[in-house]
Order: sequence, then structure tokens, then C-alpha cells
Amino acid sequence: MVRKYPFLTLLCLLMFISASAIAQTDRIQLQESEDGWRLLVNDEPLMINGMNWDYFPIGTNYMYSLWDESPEFIMEALDYEMGLLQNMGVNAIRVYTGIPREWIEYIYDNFGIYTMLNHSFGRYGVDIDGVWMANTEYSDPRVIELLLNEVTEMAEEFKGTRGLLLYLLGNENNYGLFWGGAETEDIPVVDRESTIRAHAMYELFNEAALSMKAISEDVPIALCNGDLLFFDLITELVPDIDIFGTNVYRGETFTDLYDRVADEYGKPVLLTEFGSDAFNTRTNQEDQEMQAHYKRLNWLDIYANAAGLGRAENSIGGFTFQFSDGWWKYGQTVDLDVHNTEASWANAGYAWDYVEGENNMNEEWFGITAKGPTTPEGFYELYPRAAYYVIKEAHKFNPYAPGVTMDDLKHHFNGISIEKAIVRAEKSEQNDE
Repeated sequence: MVRKYPFLTLLCLLMFISASAIAQTDRIQLQESEDGWRLLVNDEPLMINGMNWDYFPIGTNYMYSLWDESPEFIMEALDYEMGLLQNMGVNAIRVYTGIPREWIEYIYDNFGIYTMLNHSFGRYGVDIDGVWMANTEYSDPRVIELLLNEVTEMAEEFKGTRGLLLYLLGNENNYGLFWGGAETEDIPVVDRESTIRAHAMYELFNEAALSMKAISEDVPIALCNGDLLFFDLITELVPDIDIFGTNVYRGETFTDLYDRVADEYGKPVLLTEFGSDAFNTRTNQEDQEMQAHYKRLNWLDIYANAAGLGRAENSIGGFTFQFSDGWWKYGQTVDLDVHNTEASWANAGYAWDYVEGENNMNEEWFGITAKGPTTPEGFYELYPRAAYYVIKEAHKFNPYAPGVTMDDLKHHFNGISIEKAIVRAEKSEQNDE
């Protein structure tokens, strides 16, 4: 692909920030009506067509931060990637803390894309008195003080930020009670000790939400859970979170998830991660058709549970996982220049490449775009896979349009051709445009 915009200078950035400072923030609200839950932006319903987004050139890992680069570099990187996201109908990105306020506003002002700001809430460990606590103990008074201070400081810092849509606390921290590191593993088995630790964790999640709301209630707050593990504790201990967010990998649909949340919790549902990788462990090769197949059916299920369509009516959208491949995900600190094909966990919901007793989920291949080599300047090109074009067509459907029905939704998705998407992806890579 060829970048088609001029190089922008620091002076341009400063002029932009000055000129846009007078713009007003949007009014973000949640509304429960007789026909379900909606997220309202300036009184208009918004279905979140979201994307898990990050920026890691091949050869880097989680230690790299785009925000440490020069303003000119950041601008060029954002213009390129946000342009691709805007083109496919994405209206929100999920980004971890570290992104400065001005870049949230830049993304919104230039591309109309909102940001869900994600505080990991101790998911990957915490620094306590100069000692790293790799597996966060949420009952520790020092941890409680640290995390509450961090989230309240975040609420203060980002108050009034244009383009800030939601706060998200955590990233399947319930799994982190079992896993010692950041790599994804098989879903854990609950025991007495984990339940006790989870109890303290969820109590702290609720306290964090209340502390943030005491500073500002302008931005709704979501919790990021791993599927429905410990859901009984969430319903009991986390009444003050606004949105139930969850990372869910169940295959073609989300089965009973929306219904259970409606019946047991009564909160709107936001899928903070979902999808399929693009590597087939059966055939040992890239499989764009497989990935596109699961993405199409996942988005169909998300829209089908939106307000007004007659099912659970509590879906407010989702964040596809993820925009580009993460070459560092397997091993984390080794083989950063290698696109590893080893699967790290098993999921029988993905029947296309599941074999009993073997792993089939490839963490380095979840991107709906493939990543090209890093240039001498530090940039890279992205090559849309078939899933990119399938999701682009899916996002053209508006479940909140007047008079829309479930039949309209099914008709729209039946018209999405995976075969045509594969052809478009092949042409895009061949033409490098």
C-alpha cells in the first residue's frame, strides 16, 4: 500500500490542537427502554463497530510505545491506520492507557473514531514499593490504594476529552488469577482459592467505578471479564459498573451469553474481544476464509441482540480482535522477527481447525490485516485480509435504522460474500495499494 498524504510537521500539529481546542465534547449516555439498551451519543443511538487497535512494528513487543515517537511520526502512523479503519466503518478503537489526550482528540477530530480507554487494573502485575508483584493480589491494601489512585488520576486527566467514548477496566483479569503471565492459555478451572481471590478483585472493580464516578459521570465505565467465569460474583459484587464487557471466543455465535446477562445482571453487553485467527492448524497455513467465516457470523450475532430486534436486546456493539497481527504474542520476548505458527490454546468452538487434544488458537495471527516489514523510518504497511472486507460490509448495517427488522439483518448478512472478499484481499496485496 502507498501512503497518499503529505508529511506533517510539529507546527501543523500545534496549530491543529489550538484550533480544535474550542470544540465541544459529546454527551455519552446509556438508555434502557422497553425494547432494550442503547448507547446514546448526543441523544442518538450508536452501535459500537469497534476494533482492538495497537501499533507494534515487527521486531518489537509490549515494551514498544508509539507515543514515545516524535509527533510527526505519530501523525503519519495514525493517518495511515485510522484511514484504513475509517474506510471499513470502524467508529471506535480500544486502546490501553499511555495514549496522550491530544491523540485521542486527533483521532476523533480527523477520522470521527472514538476511543475506549483501557486501564489494565493490575492484569499484568503491579509495582509495590519497588518490588514487582507479577500476579496481582487484590486484597492487599497496597494494591487497593495503588489501583484506586491510578484510575481516579485517569478520570481526572481525561475529563472533557473529545472523542473519549468509554472507560474500560481490566482485561479478563479473572483469568489472570490463574495465569502467571500475559500469554493466553486454556480456560482455567475454578477452585476455592481462586474464588476467594476473585471476591476481593470484583469488590475492588466496583470501588474503582464509584471512585471514578465521583470525579466525573460523563463517560460510562465498562468491566472487561473473561467470558462469564465468576459471573455469579459479578452480579453480586459489581452493581455500579455501567456496562458488562467481556472477551468471548465461542466460535460462530456467543450462544447464551446475551440472554444470561439480561436475565442475571440486567446490564448492557459490550464484547471487548472476539473473533478468529487466520491460521489453520489442520492445514498448517493461512486460512482467510476461515477467519472471515467466523467474523461474519460473530457480527451477525452482535447486531441480532441489539435493542429493538426482539432477542436479548442488550447488545451495544463489540471490538473485533484485532486490527493487525501481533508477531510478539507467542513467547513475548523471543522470535520477535518470526511469525510463529504454534497454537497456544485449544478451543473446540472453532471446528474448522480443532483437533481434540491439540491447540488450535494462534495468537500471532488474529489480525484482519497482515503486517509488512518495518521500513528504515520505522513504519510498516498493512495488507487487508478477507475478514477486513467482510467486516466492512457488515458495518454498513444499522440496527437502529427506522423500521429495521431481523429479516433485514439476515438479508444484509446473507449478501456478504466471503468469496468476493478473498478476491479483494488478493488484489490488494498484489497491487500493494
